[in-house]
Amino acid sequence: MSEPVIATIALAGNPNAGKTTLFNALTGSRQHVGNYPGITVEKKEGYVDTPHGLTRVVDLPGTYSLTAYSQEELVARDFLIHERPQGVINVLDATSLERNLYLTVQFLEIGIPVTVALNMVDALEAKGMRIDSDRLASLMNVPVVRTVARSDKGVREALDAAMNHPQKAWQPLHISYGPDLDPVLKEMTDLIEARDFLTKTYPPRWLALKFLENDLVVRQLFEADFELHRDMRDMADNVARHCEKTLKTQPEFIVADYRYGYISSILRQGVLTIQPDLQGRADLSDKIDSVLTHQLAGPIIMLGILYGLFSLTFAIGQVPMGWVESFFEWLSALAMQMPPGLTRSLVVDGIIAGVGGVLGFVPLILIMFLGITFLEDSGYMARMAYMLDRVFRIFGLHGSSVVPFIISGGIPGGCAVPGVMAARTLRSPKEKLATLLTAPFMVCGAKVPVFILLAAAFFPGHGARVMFLITLVGWAAALVVAKMLRSSVIRGPSTPFVMELPPYRMPTTMGMVLHTWERGWQYIKKAGTVILAISVLIWAMMTFPALSPEAAAPIESQIQTLERRLATEPIEEIRLALQNDISEMNLHLKEETLANSLAGRLGRAIEPVTAWAGFDWRTNIALVGGIAAKEVIVSTLATAHALSDDEAQAFSARIASAPGWNTSVAVSLMIFVLLYSPCFVTVVAIAREASWGWAVFSVVFNTGFAFVLAVAAYQLGMRMGW
Repeated sequence: MSEPVIATIALAGNPNAGKTTLFNALTGSRQHVGNYPGITVEKKEGYVDTPHGLTRVVDLPGTYSLTAYSQEELVARDFLIHERPQGVINVLDATSLERNLYLTVQFLEIGIPVTVALNMVDALEAKGMRIDSDRLASLMNVPVVRTVARSDKGVREALDAAMNHPQKAWQPLHISYGPDLDPVLKEMTDLIEARDFLTKTYPPRWLALKFLENDLVVRQLFEADFELHRDMRDMADNVARHCEKTLKTQPEFIVADYRYGYISSILRQGVLTIQPDLQGRADLSDKIDSVLTHQLAGPIIMLGILYGLFSLTFAIGQVPMGWVESFFEWLSALAMQMPPGLTRSLVVDGIIAGVGGVLGFVPLILIMFLGITFLEDSGYMARMAYMLDRVFRIFGLHGSSVVPFIISGGIPGGCAVPGVMAARTLRSPKEKLATLLTAPFMVCGAKVPVFILLAAAFFPGHGARVMFLITLVGWAAALVVAKMLRSSVIRGPSTPFVMELPPYRMPTTMGMVLHTWERGWQYIKKAGTVILAISVLIWAMMTFPALSPEAAAPIESQIQTLERRLATEPIEEIRLALQNDISEMNLHLKEETLANSLAGRLGRAIEPVTAWAGFDWRTNIALVGGIAAKEVIVSTLATAHALSDDEAQAFSARIASAPGWNTSVAVSLMIFVLLYSPCFVTVVAIAREASWGWAVFSVVFNTGFAFVLAVAAYQLGMRMGW
């Protein structure tokens, strides 16, 4: 930013508390999404103009505590301690006040200047409950602002309160943790202060408390001072044995109990009240859940919602998709005015056919992303995870595996890379590994154009049904393979599933637009960078080496002979026949040129094997390129068929009429693309989360599994006359 930033304000809170909605309301389009250095946790920051000047606002990852159990919790804690923002807006879900205040208390124990944003107070009041925000502010000694982030109420006031509540020196809150822990806590604090160990960075009592809570990151810090670490460890071990012997518990559980006791004592002092006449009012979310998560009706409704999403996507998206295709047809015709040669071939057959074949599906993908965003922001996606847990347990997976599956494309349009990364929330290494290896079976956004293309070519008018069925096939394959793996190479016990169901909310227009655009822009940007580069590379492989003059001469001689006859032939019927013969010979010349190229030789080399699944050498070229990035499958097919067909017709129609293509080939190819090797970036992500051995296993096993099913589908289809 050219304008100097006068302050940094962090937004923090539990997942589903409305923190990101408040962030979007504050920053609008002036935001940037990246990653924290060295890790894959998303980093969001934006800028807001205030009367004091430009303010930087950082949206920290959602977290329930500041104990380093996950990367998200560690990132949030490290940002607050090391970057020391001028203030923190702690966004609380007012409908779950006690649980949300647990994080607030941990902020106060560090000494951070906190402003509490009581979000969703309208939902709380709809239940017949009231919060005295002034009373809460007085008891906790922090500013408290009532907000409804989705309608912008109180959003600016929360920022103003945080800006006006700076502290020159952080003032940590001290809570009593009872007669068993307080003495040792004081002794450890005195020891840290006496050694002046990291006291300029961390509050000494907080360090002692985290050591007692068995925070691994904090304990590693103490390893820098051998004697101090030894003394601290001995004291912690002694008090742990004492607590186990006398109370049958551990220090970290005592700490949690006393924190909740502190919170409860505050809420009892007139902060939270229930109106007597509304005390029996049932929660609206509970009423809705009684239907949407019903054991029998819930799954049926879920399938209906997914099918409705696909139907709506295809019904609305066909028109804008036609506009985009027409634009690229016009652009291609314009480029054909260039002089014949390699440059024109590169522009028309490499760049326009390649990138245009991918960008043509942007309207459909944006509509699908919009629908997915609505399901996420409304709270329904969490219900899907809850319902699917019952099924997942049968197949040896954990309920938390649902989230990586959905992110990977369980609802078409996701991406396997963040899906694989999301699997790190699973505590069981066996369940995590099974999730990593099967999440790529989902319908990611890169595969969607392939299925849309083949559905339009061979199942016209039934695109929604095809997408729905291919999605179910992906889920079924993932579950079956997970069961196979959990019963053989990665055996292990299952762990229980616990998940918070956020209240239902109406998504905000800004939030939906921003989230949809973020996902759509990633797809468009990839088309303009990675896919463009791979398309040009594949065009070069499909162009060089050129056909030798000796091999081309007989065909060119026949074309010249036919052209001379055409120039002197007066009879119209014969002229038409000659024109057809010339077109066929030109097509034959281009096909021989393509077959002679590096890509053509590779495609033909593996054709004897892939022919069992109905794949010709052109399709083989696209599938090999798809190992790098699935998006290039469509662009490569477009390039291959553009090189062998000059007709200005829709790509789907060109595929439908191409030699060697039929419904059986289309079904076989859809199954193979759905299930074969993950793209290269996903393979790297699997290697980071597990190991390179398992990453290679995913490439080999997935491709073999996909090929067996594709062969079965093709052979069965041909016998049935498809």
